[in-house]
Amino acid sequence: MQLDRLVRFHKTLGDKTRIRIIALLKNGPLHGQAIAGKLKLKAPTISHHIAKLKDIDVIYQRRDKNTIYFHLNERKLEQMSTAINRIGGEHMFEVFDINEEEKAKLIRNFTEKDGRLKQLPAQRKKKLVLLEYMLGGLEQGQSYEEKDINAHIQQYHDDFATIRREWIMAQFMYRENGIYEMNPRDMWPV
Repeated sequence: MQLDRLVRFHKTLGDKTRIRIIALLKNGPLHGQAIAGKLKLKAPTISHHIAKLKDIDVIYQRRDKNTIYFHLNERKLEQMSTAINRIGGEHMFEVFDINEEEKAKLIRNFTEKDGRLKQLPAQRKKKLVLLEYMLGGLEQGQSYEEKDINAHIQQYHDDFATIRREWIMAQFMYRENGIYEMNPRDMWPV
C-alpha cells in the first residue's frame, strides 16, 4: 500500500546524518569521500546512510571516470515529503481537475473503435486520463500477478511494460514482489 511507502520514507529520513547528507547534496553532487570529510565521518558510515537513501530513491549515483558522485533526486524528495499533507484529502494526490465530458472526448480522440489506444499521448494530463481508462475491468482490492496485468494491458496497448510503470508512477497502482493492486481512487491523480 502507498502508506507503507510513506512510512518507510519518513523512517529512513528520521536520522540526522541522512538529513545532513541531503542538505549537502542540495548544493550539488558530491562523492562519498567529500561527504565523509564534510560531515567528519568515516567512509563506511557514509556508505551505510547513502544505501538507505538510495533505497527510498532520494539520491542516485552517476559515475565520472573512477569516481561515483551522488545526486539528490529533488523531485522524489518533494513528492514524498509533501504526500503526507494530502492524506485524507478529498483528492489525495490530485494533479489535474478534469470533468467527465473532457475525459470522454480525450478517450475518443486517442482510441480506436475497438477501444485500443492509437498512441499514448506525451502531454501528462491526457496520458493520465488514458491510464485511468485502461484500468477498466480491474477491481479494487484484488491482487494481480504481473502476467495477468500484462494480459489486461494488451487489450489496450502493446507496450505493457510502459503502461505498468506509468500506473505505478502515477499512483494508480502499487506493486510489491510482482503483485499489483489498485490504489484507492482517492490517490489517483485524475
